[in-house]
Amino acid sequence: MTTDWNPGAYARFRDLRLRPAIDLMLAVRSVGGGDVIDLGCGTGAMGPVLRQRYLGHRIVGVDESPAMLAKSAESGAYDALEERNIADWSVERAGLIYSNAVLHWLKDHEVLFPRLAEMLAPGGTLAVQMPHQNNAPSHRVWLSLAEELFPGRIDVDAAPGVMKPARYHHLLSGLGALSLWETDYYQMLSADQGGHPVRRFTESTFARPILAVLEPDEQAELIRRYEEVMEKAYPRGSDGAVLFPFRRVFFTLTM
Repeated sequence: MTTDWNPGAYARFRDLRLRPAIDLMLAVRSVGGGDVIDLGCGTGAMGPVLRQRYLGHRIVGVDESPAMLAKSAESGAYDALEERNIADWSVERAGLIYSNAVLHWLKDHEVLFPRLAEMLAPGGTLAVQMPHQNNAPSHRVWLSLAEELFPGRIDVDAAPGVMKPARYHHLLSGLGALSLWETDYYQMLSADQGGHPVRRFTESTFARPILAVLEPDEQAELIRRYEEVMEKAYPRGSDGAVLFPFRRVFFTLTM
């Protein structure tokens, strides 16, 4: 596996990933006098939507994946695209920092989120959505099986994750007007000849860093064992489709 993201694999479930992204955008009630930053813009799926909603603002996409940025450029929706590591990225007086399904990949949220909030112009908003699925079988089993089969090979601490919502409330509520919530999305994953639908959904995101350190035969063994568990945890219907609950945590913080 390459270290860069695969836009095609990620976009396979584009519509399911786009719904929470739009829900996050619709929750934004205030935008300050500055650029709209699509932080972790990925394939640029939200670029045209942000462009349409925030007329008069520059739309800037930020991502550290060259492959994802190349895909974002095809949308023509961004005034600028920046290849940057979000951990050391900064901007002055943003009107909106919008980050959908990205910041769970970064550590030290106690430092990260207040730092992002400081970049907002008056009336600006930090809007964040992150998967909160690590305790579900779909995510937990990747880690537990990898450690069982290849002990010490997987850096468990490198797996993406989020804090409990109460910790975000404690961290952010004193900085501005905070709205914080969780949503369970019941996603119908279509039958897939390539494998169990939940495996196909998670392998291009959460499982990327796990699979990346394994040899092809090791990847195949992990996938085989993972799919055995998924057949029981998320049984397929008669048509091969799977109902897949997926939890996400959201917040908006307005200065």
